[in-house]
Amino acid sequence: MKPATAAKKLGVYLEATPAEFQEGVVSRDELNALQTEPPEWLRDLRRNGPHPRPVIAAKLGISISGLARGGITDALTTEQIDAVKTDNPDWLQRERETQAEVRKEEARVKAARTDTD
Repeated sequence: MKPATAAKKLGVYLEATPAEFQEGVVSRDELNALQTEPPEWLRDLRRNGPHPRPVIAAKLGISISGLARGGITDALTTEQIDAVKTDNPDWLQRERETQAEVRKEEARVKAARTDTD
């Protein structure tokens, strides 16, 4: 598979991976090996970043669209994500409220489906 696909499956920012990873092709066996026994560079990326947008959104408890609305378009390190959490800007509070409403609605729809089955 392409390095971009492998990076996505590993939850890491492709541009932060080693050059040999970015330039090569990753087999399923190699991907499985990276997931089960991650090398130091992968453990470090997962721990410290920079992180891709889906990981940033999950760490902040908001959607990827919410990141864009908040003006975050680039990868962030764990330290930068922690700083955003600490600052707790208005946009982050709004996006967390929006995400909570979305989850409530999804739960309501799921419950309604279960009741009709």
